[in-house]
Amino acid sequence: MKKCKKHFKRFDQINVIPFIDIMLVLLVMVLTTATFIKQGVIPVNLPEAKATTKEDTKKEVTVYVNAKGQMYFDKQKVDLKELEQKLSAISKNQTVVLRSDKNSKFQDFVSVMDILKKLGHEQLYIVTKE
Repeated sequence: MKKCKKHFKRFDQINVIPFIDIMLVLLVMVLTTATFIKQGVIPVNLPEAKATTKEDTKKEVTVYVNAKGQMYFDKQKVDLKELEQKLSAISKNQTVVLRSDKNSKFQDFVSVMDILKKLGHEQLYIVTKE
């Protein structure tokens, strides 16, 4: 009879690679489901843009256009005539931030842009999400 010699490897370390894999998957799931984007007071679903820059803006006026086509001037609901009056009352050097819902009509966006162009406002930021 031959004796079979069994080789046993001594278990002196814990394999942490599967643990790290699980933790990375959990981290990716948490980061993709967490919302880090600061939304305005009026809920609008922002369109996406690939090239974005964040500028430090001071004394800005925000114009919202939601999916229903309703317009807001700094949280106050307005129509096109009221928006034009309010924008004509501010300085042309003051920054105007436009937050237009991606599901709003393009005509609403164009109407706001026409008013801004007619009044000579050049400090305009269109908010998108990355």
